[in-house]
Amino acid sequence: MNVKDITLTKNALAVLERRYLAKDTEGRVSETPEQLFRRVAECVASVDAAHDGRVSICERAEVYYGMMASFGFLPNSPTLMNAGTKVGQLSACFVIPVEDSIAGIFGAVTTMAEVHKSGGGTGFSFSRLRPKDDIVGSTGGVASGPVSFMKIFDQATDVIKQGGRRRGANMGILRVDHPDIMEFIGAKETGEAFRNFNLSVAVTDTFMERLEKNEEYPLVNPRNSKVTGWLRAGEVWKKMTEMAWLTGDPGVIFIDRMNRANPTPQAGAFEATNPCGEQPLLPFESCNLGSINLKNVVAGGDVDWEKLRRLVRDGVQFLDGVIDANRYPQAEIQEMTHANRKIGLGVMGLAEALIRMGIPYASEQAVRMGEKIMKFISEEGVRKSMELGRERGSFPNFKGSVWAEKGFEAMRNATVTTVAPTGTISIIAGASSGIEPLFAVSYVRRVMDGTELVESSGLFEEAARKAGIYSEALMDEVVRRGTVRDVDGVPEDMKKLFATALDIEPKWHIRMQAAFQKHTDNAVSKTINLPAVSTPEDVEDVYLKAYSLGCKGITVYRYGAQDGQVLSYPGLPRMTRADESVKVDSEYAGECRVCSV
Repeated sequence: MNVKDITLTKNALAVLERRYLAKDTEGRVSETPEQLFRRVAECVASVDAAHDGRVSICERAEVYYGMMASFGFLPNSPTLMNAGTKVGQLSACFVIPVEDSIAGIFGAVTTMAEVHKSGGGTGFSFSRLRPKDDIVGSTGGVASGPVSFMKIFDQATDVIKQGGRRRGANMGILRVDHPDIMEFIGAKETGEAFRNFNLSVAVTDTFMERLEKNEEYPLVNPRNSKVTGWLRAGEVWKKMTEMAWLTGDPGVIFIDRMNRANPTPQAGAFEATNPCGEQPLLPFESCNLGSINLKNVVAGGDVDWEKLRRLVRDGVQFLDGVIDANRYPQAEIQEMTHANRKIGLGVMGLAEALIRMGIPYASEQAVRMGEKIMKFISEEGVRKSMELGRERGSFPNFKGSVWAEKGFEAMRNATVTTVAPTGTISIIAGASSGIEPLFAVSYVRRVMDGTELVESSGLFEEAARKAGIYSEALMDEVVRRGTVRDVDGVPEDMKKLFATALDIEPKWHIRMQAAFQKHTDNAVSKTINLPAVSTPEDVEDVYLKAYSLGCKGITVYRYGAQDGQVLSYPGLPRMTRADESVKVDSEYAGECRVCSV
């Protein structure tokens, strides 16, 4: 495939030039998109050749180049940025433990800085830190608590751009039974605190049981495991949903459910996830992600299953190679990552794929198709990882893992699938983000420290011409509104097919997330978009539905909850409060939460 075969949108080229293409010492772009994809392909193909001397680097690199240059598959941003360069750090997701000591806390800050500098995003559980006003034995003083120490992480992130190209991205998590949980839940209520953090509460099964019965539950000091007090579950839940309505945070992580799906329980328990919540990891573990563009696997109104199979198999091998090609920021991270060899193959472009198949997103047929697609990807991905395990050896923690207990004879990777938000890589691919519906038929995306990109659905223009309703006036009206819901002259079936994130009832968002979660090893990043007029009770309903349907986590975003939100309709006013906190100006997420994919 030659450079002339690479078709880039104006927005894709802008993102590539600003963030991904190599630059010379004067800051001028010094490589083409073709050269970028070849640089990445050759770096990863060299791993294949190292494993098997019969493999030609050139032939394997051509396979990887082809699937990237055709936008059938793209790896996470650090791989595109750093493969074949001096930096060489290729993973997007890291979880760094925060121990209950000054050395442990500031050691985690140092590790975070190294990860951000190399282009990765970090997740932290602050649940090990003793609560506010607890005793500090070494000094006789009192502790300041997790939230105060989180400010140090937030401020450090402010001054360290990821790889010199991207803002830092963090996830902060606190267990619901930590004594400081109410302070944590309200951390973003006023001012502009924690702009570099997404926040999530690690909710336990016990809490959910007490919530159902409207009972109190115990708060436990992590320093000595003693009960320090009791809170009524309903009051905590109400505060969570009110704050999520107001600011978008906190989200919810169903931590016990995540740990029941932990493939290597003998190696440790999950405490935290990556910045968007889709990748639970053990302390010091990293993971590299990649996504298949479903928009490009639909032909003749149906999925080209053979093409999808090839992309899955090549994608798994590519991501496994990234683990070995990677240069890790710390030895502990390299050791833990190699012990489990986790990869996360996911998707983007689901919205366009459904449109091309004539299936409205808000429908039973769409949910069934989403589940069918992810089941296929999971089965093919596991099959390929098992083959690689036989050829190259299983991941070192295979013995004692869930895979061994299931009777698998070999497995190269402890996890194979993850559904990420695919923020900027979906822009490069010209596709919708992750498994989100169209955010709008026409909308404004704020990226790269304030740059605004206007994006429109070419599929709608194509459908309008086919239906004989196309006109400049119609397109102008669609651009003005962002949605076709109330546009005169658009047939009802077309309105349903091109329903946008805010047109769609929350239940369909949740059901789609749950459908993909059924066949995803890790978790699913998905924003449940709510209209500006939604209430805290609507948020509560979403959270409860997500739990009942088996989701591992959940995030909501009420339109207009931030003055600087990432995605917005050009002509739709936002309902905001003057004292609202401003969430992260994300340049990564297809939703309104900071992300590093």
